[in-house]
Amino acid sequence: MTANQIQTTHIGSLPRPPELLELLTKRQDGEPVDEAEWNATVADATRDVVERQGEANIDIADNGEQSRVSFNWYVADRLSGIEGKREQELWADLQEFPDYAEETFKTDVIDLSEHPVVTGPVEYTGRDEAEAELSEFRAALAAVDADFAGEFVTAASPSVVTATHVDDHYGDYEEYLFAVADAMAEEYQIVADAGFTLQIDAPELLTVGHTAAYADEPLAEVKGATRLHVQALNEALSGIPEEQVRLHTCWGSYEGPHHLDTDLADMLPEIYEADISGLSVEQANPRHQHEYRAFAEHPVPDGWTLIPGVVDVKTNIIDHPETIADRLERVADAVADGTPLVAAPDCGFGTQAGLGMVDPEIAWAKLEALDEGAAIATERIYG
Repeated sequence: MTANQIQTTHIGSLPRPPELLELLTKRQDGEPVDEAEWNATVADATRDVVERQGEANIDIADNGEQSRVSFNWYVADRLSGIEGKREQELWADLQEFPDYAEETFKTDVIDLSEHPVVTGPVEYTGRDEAEAELSEFRAALAAVDADFAGEFVTAASPSVVTATHVDDHYGDYEEYLFAVADAMAEEYQIVADAGFTLQIDAPELLTVGHTAAYADEPLAEVKGATRLHVQALNEALSGIPEEQVRLHTCWGSYEGPHHLDTDLADMLPEIYEADISGLSVEQANPRHQHEYRAFAEHPVPDGWTLIPGVVDVKTNIIDHPETIADRLERVADAVADGTPLVAAPDCGFGTQAGLGMVDPEIAWAKLEALDEGAAIATERIYG
């Protein structure tokens, strides 16, 4: 990468093939799955998404989270003390539109209204699963003819785990949060030791404002929660170089009203306390396209790379490359000269298995448009 080039990446999850979704459904339902069939299906799917990223000219690639049931609930297979599920309240913005929520948030694989329950001490037990996933990714990278500028691997933040797993054991939120941080630290270290960039998925740093628990709370309380969550994340990242860590946050990868979302300008100072060097934030979401101005009000910290979302992941409209370039250009105008930009979609295309709002082939077409838009923006800004 040169200082005058906008590279491309994405935000972790990519469409899974039908045969893999079928196996994920069986595993979620507790049905037996042939281990050899599972391994072969995951390996094929991982190799395919790596190859297609190369074909789409994605510069910084990952494994598409193919073996995970979701970006957050995969940890139930890697942490002890989690057993059973319990129905939880919908987010506050969706409670005003219950009929829409009911038809939107259940899939053949998982029901997003039912959260796993923590019934005992949380400890990391997923080293074998994590290392197998990394091994599959390495094998895919070796098997395809693609020359990526970098590779990343995603991991759930401590606070998205606590936000989406019901606590029936600790009884004290901070104790629960920092126990999860201590457990997830092992996964972060595994990824870092493997030499990959670690992407922390932390939507709760922005979505906290429209969760049922905080919807009626003053902004100071919302910011205090985010501050605590960043503190726990920093503890979990202790010992990992900041330059090896990027963070994704968003207002939730779902097509909903979003009218109770927090304002980015209010939350950026808290997020900037994270021990990271790359920040991914939605900028194509229709609710938040105006918030590029927040980066002028609160400049990106020195040494950080900004990864603006410039492709929408909630509709099947293929973003025009010129529109993508427009989004990048206004972000470039808002940040300080010399701030590196990497173009990305707003969020993942398969954050929850079976809940892809974008048709798989259209998702890949959107990534191709991302490459075209980044090239146009590069010429406009640096040409």
